[in-house]
Amino acid sequence: MVAVYVDPVDGRAYGLDTPRWRSDAGRPLMVSAQRGIARDEIETRERSLWRYHAALPVDIAHPITLGEGCTPLVEREWGRHRPLFKLEWFSPTGSFKDRGSSVMLSYLRERGVEAVLEDSSGNGGSSIAGYGAAGGMGVRIFAPASTSPAKIAQVRAYGAEVELVDGPREASQEAAIRASDETFYASHNWQALFLEGTKTLAYELWEDLGFRAPDNVIVPVGAGSSLLGCWLGFRELHSAGQIERMPRLFAAQPRGCSPVVAALSGERHAHAPTIAEGTAIRSPLRLDQMLQALRETDGAALAISEEGIVAALRALCDRGLFAEPTSALAAAAFDELVARGAIRDSETTVVMLSGSGLKAAETIRSLLS
Repeated sequence: MVAVYVDPVDGRAYGLDTPRWRSDAGRPLMVSAQRGIARDEIETRERSLWRYHAALPVDIAHPITLGEGCTPLVEREWGRHRPLFKLEWFSPTGSFKDRGSSVMLSYLRERGVEAVLEDSSGNGGSSIAGYGAAGGMGVRIFAPASTSPAKIAQVRAYGAEVELVDGPREASQEAAIRASDETFYASHNWQALFLEGTKTLAYELWEDLGFRAPDNVIVPVGAGSSLLGCWLGFRELHSAGQIERMPRLFAAQPRGCSPVVAALSGERHAHAPTIAEGTAIRSPLRLDQMLQALRETDGAALAISEEGIVAALRALCDRGLFAEPTSALAAAAFDELVARGAIRDSETTVVMLSGSGLKAAETIRSLLS
């Protein structure tokens, strides 16, 4: 099966030999559906997401890797439940974004791209900067001026050029697109190979759980790369006959910025500042695909109050789990789903903790003092 870029709106296909970040119509692309893999196709000697290289749409001879993937899955008591927490902050730059960065930048470098630019509110920029440094690539990051200083410091430490942009999160994207005539726009929101990296989260959970799917997966959602990655990966596994059913996927968003929740309910949503800065995206590019993922899996999207995020953050810390506030969204959503009766004691539920609390240590100190 030859993989191609596909515009999900008009169906137009483009070859993967030439890197693209959007279609001729100006829309974000996906990669055509892949066959999925069986357990005997896992490269078990490889201790990183590259153990699932057979599931990727392109062959990469020399990947840029720092050992991303293979993150812990730990069980903790949470009321009368015992959810499983996927600790994605064990990734080399401190967040799940490393999955996408490793695959996307490896693909781009093998096709002759030597320098990239990206826009990010923090973790994406840190990840692209880190993997760019590891791969000997030039990196330029556009970030909101309000981004956590710790995240900007990390980007600069990797040697990337940083441009801070006043205004909302979308202003950084607009600035990056204006500069894309000069340098390839390796956006974790636009470039389809990034999602091919995040889909390894689904393959890894399948392997973590003895080659079965969990009942539920809860992820914090801004641009949706973790949600879409899980959807793509589990869909491939289901198509390949490796799992009997898809897990239900749940998207957690802050109440002040919850476009996915609003789209599902048909209501308008307001935009307000949130401590979950990684999800503060008012108009996600792949909204239609996110809605499809939730509907196909009988999932849902939940809007969490700022107080609910702080309460979940404290509960995580009480259990030794030091996650950034964005990650606490998923834990708070678990509480709400239990209260609704949507999740039962007997079910296997994975709560994804997407980033390290060390990236927002001063904010956490202030919130929990």
